[in-house]
Amino acid sequence: MRRAIMAALLGASAAGLAAAGQQAAFRAGPMSGFVHSLASVPAAAQRAAATGEAGRVLYWRHPDRPAYAAEPRRTEDGREWRPVRAGEDAEPGDPAAPRPASAAGPRRILYYRNPMGLPDTSPIPKKDSMGMDYVPVYEGEDVEDGVVRVAPGRLQTSGVRSELAVRRVVARPVRAPGTIQLDERRVAVVALRAESFVERVEDVTTGDRVRRGQPLLRLYSPEVAAAAAQYISALAFPGAGGGGADGARRRLENFAVPPAVLAEVERTRRPPLSFAWPAPRDGVVLERAAVEGMRALPGQVLFRIADLAQVWVLVDVPEREMGQVAVGQPVAVRARGLPGRTFEGHVALLYPQLDMQTRTARLRVELANPDGALLPGMFAEAEVAAGGAETEPVVAVANGAVIATGTRQLVILDRGGGRFEPREVKTGRRGEAFTEIREGVAEGDRVVVSANFLIDAESNLRAALRGLSAATAPTTAATEPAPR
Repeated sequence: MRRAIMAALLGASAAGLAAAGQQAAFRAGPMSGFVHSLASVPAAAQRAAATGEAGRVLYWRHPDRPAYAAEPRRTEDGREWRPVRAGEDAEPGDPAAPRPASAAGPRRILYYRNPMGLPDTSPIPKKDSMGMDYVPVYEGEDVEDGVVRVAPGRLQTSGVRSELAVRRVVARPVRAPGTIQLDERRVAVVALRAESFVERVEDVTTGDRVRRGQPLLRLYSPEVAAAAAQYISALAFPGAGGGGADGARRRLENFAVPPAVLAEVERTRRPPLSFAWPAPRDGVVLERAAVEGMRALPGQVLFRIADLAQVWVLVDVPEREMGQVAVGQPVAVRARGLPGRTFEGHVALLYPQLDMQTRTARLRVELANPDGALLPGMFAEAEVAAGGAETEPVVAVANGAVIATGTRQLVILDRGGGRFEPREVKTGRRGEAFTEIREGVAEGDRVVVSANFLIDAESNLRAALRGLSAATAPTTAATEPAPR
């Protein structure tokens, strides 16, 4: 009876210590727990055996290939996946892996390291401040310098994923703000070359669309009437002198008299007392300064008309991005006032000056605007597709595969069989999804793209522990008693 009671008490104590260790590992953070799980496999196997969990199924493994699942499954040909139980989820060579009888036997312990991943070692067994046992490091572990070993089952649970480094185009479009502006070549004004008086203004206001040749106002001009009378006289009396009919007609043309008015003078042989002035082009009236009864001096602008069938987008590109922009590259423009719509165009011009205050250069994009949805003054976002050298394929890896330490950049090479090796690399262009690798990784190498920082932390920890163990005196094990 006493033996049964003592066995029960010992079992409860072991379970409590295991639970306390798990809670302490959880409080230490996810990285510490992951590192501890990698390095303390022997202790985990001993606890599983002590608590009776050695036969518990952890996951199921495909019988032919390295695939894992949390629930029982069957293969395509009807075979069941193999269950992996506690203590069996270790690769060959792992301290927790079952060893054949011929290889069984005591292994020499090199040192003991902190169970929570701290850079602290001991030549003798001891406990940390939370009462957790230090993890033994056996002879033969970490044979390959810098190579980290992870059991295949743990790869599945930790989310480690790797991809091949291949040659691809690393492109990153240039995004910059811009504004919609008028096409300077499609703007016209109505201005007279002779002093005139406005008799009537047609029903045309600012914002109205007009057609080429549509009457805008009616004028009376004494200078135009005098020139027309001289032209009529020259037509009636060709030999009267004064330059002839050609000279008189040229004077009317110099006043920019509309062709319709000239044709009317030649047909009726009467000078015009008033005449209509037409719109010079199709477009929208941007400005109306003509008022009935006003006196219009030569050069005074009475109307301003712009054709909005094509507009410009003036984009301000940062100075550091200018090397990625060239004439002819396609551009996608999205106006803030027109959500959901994208307008396609091309870089038409790079302006030859730089803004000294904003350190930006300006480029011009020409866009078709048949429905007039793009209005001058709108804000827009322009995305210039990459071109030039960025269209050449280079060796690249996913952006998440590169670990930046501040002084260098690393990737984790997947060498197969749960073996990983950190490798320093030199990077080049960085795109939206991939980064160019100029040195350190060759085409076809497999690199870790997910959970790589956990493997890097384990690699750094093991390197630090090896350095500490080399500096530890081996004779202290015989002089210092083991704590109880």
